[in-house]
Amino acid sequence: MPIVELNRQGLYFEDSGGSGPALLLAHGFLMDGRMFDPQVQALAPEFRVIRWDARGFGRTQWDGKPFTLYDSAADGIALLDHLGIPQAVVGGMSQGGYCALRIALRYPERVRALVLMSTSGIVDAEEVRVGYRQVRDLWGTPGATENIIQNLAGRVLGDSPIHAHWLDRWRQTPKAAFVATINNLVDRDDVLPRLGEIRCPAIVFHGTDDTSIPLSEGERLHKTLPGSTRFVSVPGAAHAANLTHPEVVNPPLLEFLRAST
Repeated sequence: MPIVELNRQGLYFEDSGGSGPALLLAHGFLMDGRMFDPQVQALAPEFRVIRWDARGFGRTQWDGKPFTLYDSAADGIALLDHLGIPQAVVGGMSQGGYCALRIALRYPERVRALVLMSTSGIVDAEEVRVGYRQVRDLWGTPGATENIIQNLAGRVLGDSPIHAHWLDRWRQTPKAAFVATINNLVDRDDVLPRLGEIRCPAIVFHGTDDTSIPLSEGERLHKTLPGSTRFVSVPGAAHAANLTHPEVVNPPLLEFLRAST
């Protein structure tokens, strides 16, 4: 099993291999690296696609301690170091996009370009954070957990028929992991004032039917990043547009990668 000890975590990762330019991908909340399967299929072997399961998610052996998005960013860089990759295109979806932005801010010399999916540079409004904390406190409560899962399924995956196996994975999330990972999401800092520091090329994807992060936030991210070259709206897509609508996401992604590497 591809697990490596980095930053005191047993980090699970997958590497498509090859000699092509590297693309490092960070997944969204409650997801894991498998959410990028459609991108690996489309991009490898022309590009070397690397994805990992963040702390508290998927198959990573998390140490059980609280962590921040900057810890997640350090994990991504440590993985690149482990693989001997000095620079990569860095991408992420939602919470993974928050991580990707912080990699670009803290380790700019390591980032060749940015791929941002269904994400934002701002913090959530207080009423949204209150809602997240309520969900956090209810997780593991009989009945409430299933209601949360069904609600999240619609918000993240929309009407996609791929619901079932993702929902089964969500049901297996322990309370401690859910608490730590949602705190990582809710307690993030506001990097909007610093986005002007990110000078590398960027592409921003966003679903038109995203109710978790409004389309307008993706548009604002695109307009604020100095190097952002393209904004791609994904018609009919909810939050996980890259997973549910790869036929719309992959062609402009491939075009961007070829132009940026």
